[in-house]
Formats: sequence, structure tokens, C-alpha cells
Amino acid sequence: MAELSEFRGVRYNPAKVQSMRNVICPPYDVISPQEQQALYDSDKYNMVRLEYGLEQEGDNERDNRYTRARDTFNQWLKEGVLMQDQVPNYYVHEHNFEIGETRKKRLELYACVRLEPWENRVIFPHEFTMAKAKANRLDLMKSCSADFSPIFGLYEDPGGKINQLIVNRVKSTPTYNFQHGDSHRFWMVNEPEFVQRVSHFLIPKPIYIADGHHRYETALAYREYRRGLDPHGGGSEAYNYVMMALVSFSDPGIVILPIHRLVRGISGETLKTFKAELHNYFEVMEVPADRVSMPGSAAGSIKLYGLEPGKIFWLTLLPNIKVNDFIKQKRSEAYGKLDVSVVQHIICEKLLGLPAGDTDKLAYTPSGESACRLVDEGQFQFTVLLNPLPAKTIKTIADANDRMPRKSTFFYPKLPSGLVMFRTDGEI
Repeated sequence: MAELSEFRGVRYNPAKVQSMRNVICPPYDVISPQEQQALYDSDKYNMVRLEYGLEQEGDNERDNRYTRARDTFNQWLKEGVLMQDQVPNYYVHEHNFEIGETRKKRLELYACVRLEPWENRVIFPHEFTMAKAKANRLDLMKSCSADFSPIFGLYEDPGGKINQLIVNRVKSTPTYNFQHGDSHRFWMVNEPEFVQRVSHFLIPKPIYIADGHHRYETALAYREYRRGLDPHGGGSEAYNYVMMALVSFSDPGIVILPIHRLVRGISGETLKTFKAELHNYFEVMEVPADRVSMPGSAAGSIKLYGLEPGKIFWLTLLPNIKVNDFIKQKRSEAYGKLDVSVVQHIICEKLLGLPAGDTDKLAYTPSGESACRLVDEGQFQFTVLLNPLPAKTIKTIADANDRMPRKSTFFYPKLPSGLVMFRTDGEI
């Protein structure tokens, strides 16, 4: 069972910042270099200075983006730009946003969760991760002794008991209420009855990582680092916990976008062979390029755009082809049914000879429109367009003690950084 706790969050001081809309930022892994600079320029207190600082010429071990984040964090605390709450709280974030022409709302409960290694099967991953991103986050945590952005976790709530408790609580006036493209409302919650009942319902439940696998694995590594410095710790130290934003699987605001593959650097001869061999593994249907969302029996097909001008190839795996037959290690039955597994192991590895993590020839985007535009502009030869996954698939894969290929899911919208932060020094 997961062990949860309220915590004394660090927040922006409304008396010191003009508006929360000016200081929040996206998580580091979706900030482009252009957006990073724009965030720096937008406000001197923007969260990007902590979450994803700029590199500078002449950076070294004593002066770099991580040491500057530490100095900025400490200075903002000293000046009162940031303040630490006097009592522990749960925090609630209501995120209103648009996807297409639909308006949605997602309710998130911010809590600290005791870190558990994956093998304990209390916290469940669903994707593999890349080592470089974890190394960067670990350097930041070592320098600042803080979590600046939450991990996105999912939990089951049959009957909606937890959701109803939260809904009843957020009828009061929020601590923050602002627009930043989306609409954000944020509450501090510490009433004993609410805390007791939410904790009672949540503690027996496993937590499934939706977004933030890198940050969770970084937090585990940071915990081991701190334990090495503090061998006599009793277990209640804050570094044994990580900040999460927890959302029910049944929340109507959960939106999972697919992550499409973009391919470049493939020789003409290989492409010719690739198109011919597709028929050995797939039922291939060619349709006009403007019929990306064509309804009917092929609606679940994988789509290839850019192989031939004006056409989209719709691919449906032949009944006799099993993805797991192309994988050396044993994988779950659920893994073999994923479109992203078909793309990874048959299209990329088998037919194109592209291993996972080949960043020279493979790129990724959750936007099908952007993927097609990049192909049209000649930056890539073609794109593989995938279908969105339901949230229950994440649970199915995790429960099977398996993980999806890297870059399988994109939860939209991303959790903003800057609503609340968690210091990993001291007791929880």
C-alpha cells in the first residue's frame, strides 16, 4: 500500500508576484530552447529559473545551471518571494482546459508519497526511460534539495468516494485563481476530517505513474544519495518522499495523446524495400492524404504519411503476425497488442533497422498536424501516426509487470511547475 502525507509546501507569495500566470512554467522536458528564453524574459520570478535554468558559456562544477537554481531558490526564500507553509497541507488543483473544441476539467490532489522501489509493486511504472534525463534531474535535486515539479500519478476510485470529497471541498474560495491559457484554481486543504478520510481511502491503493517516470527514478536515486550522507536516518526524512499530483483513473479530464514517430536518413533503396515488405506483415490500404480520420473498419490502423505524395498508408497487422515473436525478451500479452509495440519492433526495428533511442533518425511529437507538416517541409521522409490509448491500458500493462516502449504516451495538458514545491530537507 502507498504511504501518503500532507506536506509544508513552498509557494509563491502573492504579495511579491504580480500574478501566478506570470511565474508558472511547463515541466522541463517539454520546454524548447525558444520557450525557455521567452519564459526567462516574461518575468524575473518565472519558475523556469529553478525548473530549467539556462546554460551559460564558461559553466563549470562551481557555477552552472544547477548551482544558479540553488542560489536563486535560496534568495527567493530569503526575500519572501517564496514562502513555506506553516502547517502541512494537501493541495488541490482544478485544471480547466480545451482539447480541440471540447472543454475539460481535471482534479488533482497534491500529496507527498513515500518512495518505493518498483519491485515492491506499490508504485507502478508503465514506460521505459532514458538515462540522460535522469542524470540532469539528479544534479538539480542534489543542488537544490527540492522537488520543483510534481509527478503525475493515477489511482483507482471505485464509486468516486475520493473524488466526491475533493469536489465538496473545492466549493470554497481558492488560494489561487488565474488564467494562463488554461484556467487554474488551487486550494490548500488541511481540515482534519478531509485529511483523515482522503488518507484512509488512498492509502490501500497502488499508484500508477502517468507522467514523470524520469523524476520518480531520479527521486529514488536521490534518496539513496541522501541515505549515504545520513546513515542513521529514521525514515521520516523528507528525502524519503516525492511530490505527486494524484488523479483518479475515472477523471473525465484525463487526456492521453499518442506520440507519433518521424523518420529521416533512410536510403532510397531501403525505403523501396520497406514499402514492398510492409505487405508481408500488414494489410495495406492506400487512401488520399486528406482522409486521415476516415471512419470504418480501418479506424484503428497505424498510418504512414509521406511514403508517397498525396497518400496515406493504413496498416493493419495480419492475423498471423505476433509482435512478441520479434522480441528477444519475454513480454506480456498486453504489450504485444499495443500499436506502439508494433511500430517499435516491426516497423522501426525489423523493417527499417532503427533501434529504440536512435535520435539521429527518429524524432517524436504528440501533434499529428506537426508531424505531417515536418514531412511536407522535407525535414523528415515520413511519419508514423499512432492512435491514442485509453487510461485503462496503462493499468493493464503495469499490472502485467511490464512497460510500454519509450515515448508511448503524452498526457495533456502537462502539470504546470510552480503551483507548489517540496523541500527535501528536514522531516516530512
